[in-house]
Amino acid sequence: MPLAQSRTGVGTYTFELARALASAAPEDEFAVISPLPFAETVPADPGPVNLELIYSQPNLFQRRWWTVGLPAYLKRNPPALFHGTNYEVPLRAQCPTIVTIHDLSLLLHSTTHEARAVRRARLLMPLMARKANLIITPSEPIKSDVCEHLKVGREKVFATPLAPRSTFKPMTTAETLRIRRRLQIEDQFLLFVGTIEPRKNLSTLLLGLEEIVRNTELRPQLVIAGKVGWKADEVLAQLKRLPVDRVRLVGFVSDEDLCALYSSCCAFIYPSLYEGFGLPPLEAMACGAPVIASRVPSIKESVARIISATDSKGLARNVIELLRDEQARRSLSLLGLKHAQEFSWQRTATLTREVYAQALR
Repeated sequence: MPLAQSRTGVGTYTFELARALASAAPEDEFAVISPLPFAETVPADPGPVNLELIYSQPNLFQRRWWTVGLPAYLKRNPPALFHGTNYEVPLRAQCPTIVTIHDLSLLLHSTTHEARAVRRARLLMPLMARKANLIITPSEPIKSDVCEHLKVGREKVFATPLAPRSTFKPMTTAETLRIRRRLQIEDQFLLFVGTIEPRKNLSTLLLGLEEIVRNTELRPQLVIAGKVGWKADEVLAQLKRLPVDRVRLVGFVSDEDLCALYSSCCAFIYPSLYEGFGLPPLEAMACGAPVIASRVPSIKESVARIISATDSKGLARNVIELLRDEQARRSLSLLGLKHAQEFSWQRTATLTREVYAQALR
């Protein structure tokens, strides 16, 4: 469940959307339901008084949450509408249902995921797409993917973009220095944020860093912020080939620490193979970071250096240019800040409420 563990993309979407919806519609009641305890990173007080976080612990006969536990809960507490924020809705619901499908990575890039998760997605995703009254995706490209691969009519699917959290904004140099010293991070560093797993394509970034260290006088530190995920052995082995003092694994970090890293890195690098939206690059831009990324739907080429996901030499070339040209970094930073301001959770909530209204009609 997205909010039962350290918050990543889907958990952020679920929580921030719920808060923005509740704030935008104070006359309505909203509830986020989980069969597992909420993680410590989820605030006990979500903010709006009309938003409730409900931990509904299934009994012995309700362990199958989607097929038994959740339908039983909804029968006792019938809602006007149910929104499944991570590609699932209850098959037996007495109200309109909406499902968010963030991407089709499990289907289109199956080798980068665990086989069990892929089998489950192949079974459930088409079923959920048919069962839900309406579908939300984070971008138009994912809407097209859903329509093509899940055989869904375009009139049933709505693209609603995500947004950076309001806490992500440029930090002062003094604040970032305090946090970087605690985390043992140097003044000149590159930043990657995300789970260490095949889809995030860290191997291209590491090859690019090797290229820089081998062929130039530059010695930037690479900071990797994120937990170790599935099938990370190859990346971890690749890390050992690099000078050990050039790579700093800081694990999952708090929002304050992450904001400091975004605000002070020489470049934020995101070479992901496939993204439904790409929230980390947008959050990095909101903090003023110059961004180098593979093509993700939320990023225009004018506000970031765009590379092929597998082009380590192109990545290295762009990093070298940014490290040597402070004006280029500053220009990219300003463009990114302006671009990030185009997105807000209030706008996401407004678009989502329009989908809710259509489902209720």
